[in-house]
Amino acid sequence: MCKILAAKTTIYKYTIYAVLIGIIAFSGCSSSKQVTRVDADTTIDLSGRWNDTDSRMVAEGIIGDCLNHPWINDHGINTGGKPVVIVGGIRNKSMEHIPVATFITDIERAFINSGKVRTVASSSERSEIREERADQGEFAALETVKQMGREQGADYMMTGEINTIEDREGGKQVVFYQTDLTLTNIETNEKVWIGQKEIKKFIGRGKFKP
Repeated sequence: MCKILAAKTTIYKYTIYAVLIGIIAFSGCSSSKQVTRVDADTTIDLSGRWNDTDSRMVAEGIIGDCLNHPWINDHGINTGGKPVVIVGGIRNKSMEHIPVATFITDIERAFINSGKVRTVASSSERSEIREERADQGEFAALETVKQMGREQGADYMMTGEINTIEDREGGKQVVFYQTDLTLTNIETNEKVWIGQKEIKKFIGRGKFKP
């Protein structure tokens, strides 16, 4: 009788172990990470915060507005050529981390792709390029050396800032992004254009109902 009880107890223990192992294995499978590749232009909002789509849309929209104002035609009339623009400092004055370097690159891309202006390197990029020219003067073949003092000077500098306003109530949140950019004549300090682009996002469960 004792042997029968012992055998049943052993079987019972093994059964519990098997069930536990199965639960652990199932939990591991169900919580495994899945990665899906999507098109780079796809709009995906997970947290509701500033993302790559916002950066691209703001840059393209605000530069499109900039290039449709009188300053660019006036420059062409006065000089007979395309204006040369440098993108300077753009400050993130919002309450969240925004990769400003990516936004600056989006602005430069919008300028270049328009074909209406010429865009030159920033101060940090110029330092690296100057080091390369100096290195060429010492080590490169004479016929391939790039000359010093031939840099293209910028006519205008673009500067600006990004601000946010947040409103929260319960589990709902509205985030308002405002980007202000200014284009200034480097020689005269005249502000030839001021632009603004706004984005408002509702973050919460369910659809927003005004």
